[in-house]
Amino acid sequence: MKITVIALGKIGLPLAVQFASKGHQVTGVDVQQSVVDSVNAGKEPFPGEYRLEELLQEAREAGNITATTDYAEAIPGADAIVLVVPLFVNDDTWEPDFGWMDAATRSLAEHLTPGTLISYETTLPVGTTRNRWKPMIEEISGLKEGEDFHLVFSPERVLTGRVFEDLRRYPKLVGGLSEEGTKKAIEFYEAVLDFDDRPDLAPEKNGVWDMGSAEAAEMAKLAETTYRDVNIGLANQFAKFAESKGIDVFKVIAASNSQPYSHIHLPGIAVGGHCIPVYPRLYLHTDPDATIVRTAREANMTMPAHAVALAKDAIGGSLSGKKVIVLGASYRGKVKETAFSGVFPTVSLLEAEGAEVFVHDPMFTADELKKFGFTAAEEGQSADVLIIQADHPEYKEFGPDTFAGVKAIVDGRNVTDANKWPGVERRVIGAAG
Repeated sequence: MKITVIALGKIGLPLAVQFASKGHQVTGVDVQQSVVDSVNAGKEPFPGEYRLEELLQEAREAGNITATTDYAEAIPGADAIVLVVPLFVNDDTWEPDFGWMDAATRSLAEHLTPGTLISYETTLPVGTTRNRWKPMIEEISGLKEGEDFHLVFSPERVLTGRVFEDLRRYPKLVGGLSEEGTKKAIEFYEAVLDFDDRPDLAPEKNGVWDMGSAEAAEMAKLAETTYRDVNIGLANQFAKFAESKGIDVFKVIAASNSQPYSHIHLPGIAVGGHCIPVYPRLYLHTDPDATIVRTAREANMTMPAHAVALAKDAIGGSLSGKKVIVLGASYRGKVKETAFSGVFPTVSLLEAEGAEVFVHDPMFTADELKKFGFTAAEEGQSADVLIIQADHPEYKEFGPDTFAGVKAIVDGRNVTDANKWPGVERRVIGAAG
């Protein structure tokens, strides 16, 4: 097949490489010339994705993948087009910003030829595929969906750093606007993906699953991620209450989860990443009455402030003039990614308290941290307070010899060892102070 992948980001490029690894001819489209140049040179444009550069080089050597910025080169004659263009959400209104996706959709529609399957993999509010993309593509292309081309929604369900593994592990969900479109999408994904055996899914088998409609596929992706945000919100509520009563919430959660009907997640200083903080807002876009979803999202957004309050308590009052090091710019451990990371509100809140704030992260250079507006911390420097924001494994080994003069620690991820910090006031979110 001739396949076009639009947007060669941290999901799109691994997808393109996966398709090419199955022997198909793949053209990737990206607005950044630097990304296109890297792909055509067989070099990954961003670090951290397991086996990406190795598989990209193999695909380039086989002549199965190329990249361009030109839609006119990539779209005509394609058997299938897969879009993984970012969808943003306004921080103030929580409304989706379709700007980039609208632009990509218009560009592909201008060059669309009959007989093409179009699959959107970017997470969308329910109804977007049918009510936004279908009329837009039909109007611009002059072609009719269901006759001249087929349109489906098939959400990406992978995490950066382990995309190739997750593509095999999880069922591929497909929802079309017509029975024929769904059939073609199933045939397409069965031709480009491999699936691990999953006896735990019985009586279903791992593979491509027909969701029955685009709306069901859209909701499935929103539901699985919104569930996590709501669950973490509940865990954070439990954590705050446990702290006030001198209870270790981690023991409570372990005890609760020891029977099969409880699956309580872990509390923490922040919920970050491209997915969990964003997709509940996309769900609320079409279900504004979902009070549980809204409350959980708002509760999770209070956790950086809670961590700063714990720091003030641990230090014995004001943070004004105190040297505070936030450990972790990444939104989660071992990932070089800051999307919606708790580092941003935590640093802002500390600065508002008058603290002198530094940021440490083993995955970022001092110059990279500076670009975010942070002052980089160096191991060996002095600090009054440490706040653990990301659960990088290095932080488990830190002790008084790492940063001098530490008087208080707020562990937002429950990763530090109290025995390594004798005489230091230590607060763990969800544990007794």
